Amino acid sequence: MLVGFFMPGDTLLLTAGAFAAQGRLPLAGVILVVALAAIAGDNVGYEIGKRYGRRLFRKQDGLLFRQEYVARAEAFYERFGSKTMLLAHFVPVVRTFAPIVAGIGHMNRVQFAVFDAIGDIGWAIIVTLLGYFIGSRIPNVDHYFLLAVAVATIFTFAPLLWHLATDKEFHAKLRRRLEKSKD
Repeated sequence: MLVGFFMPGDTLLLTAGAFAAQGRLPLAGVILVVALAAIAGDNVGYEIGKRYGRRLFRKQDGLLFRQEYVARAEAFYERFGSKTMLLAHFVPVVRTFAPIVAGIGHMNRVQFAVFDAIGDIGWAIIVTLLGYFIGSRIPNVDHYFLLAVAVATIFTFAPLLWHLATDKEFHAKLRRRLEKSKD
């Protein structure tokens, strides 16, 4: 679970699209496999969140998981769940956690499945075709993929790292935990 969190999915899709432009992969096959894999993965994430997610929130004042987050997730997915599942696929890191949080927040299952599938299919088509376009326009684009993966990884994790570095409440809780572990 969450293997995709460490892999820059957009970069991989762009790469697959570029390889398809070079005739190394079948374009329709890439889009189909990516869409089906994303749909399956998101549905597994939803079920995990629905069945086991609340166990993460047992403690009232956990370091990363808090009871208030469950209530906020439920309210958020009640109001914006459809839009979230359509657009989350285009935001790194969010696409990994949105299905799990939708399950924790008890988003309507049918609504989740429909809007998630539309979002997954749209993401697979748009990003792969963008890679195809780039691959057909830039000669030897495959020589730049390693650099692109590194930049995408940094871009993906920078907001999370920035938030953790600047969140005073997180620092205070972490300090308390470290002090407790020394005792």
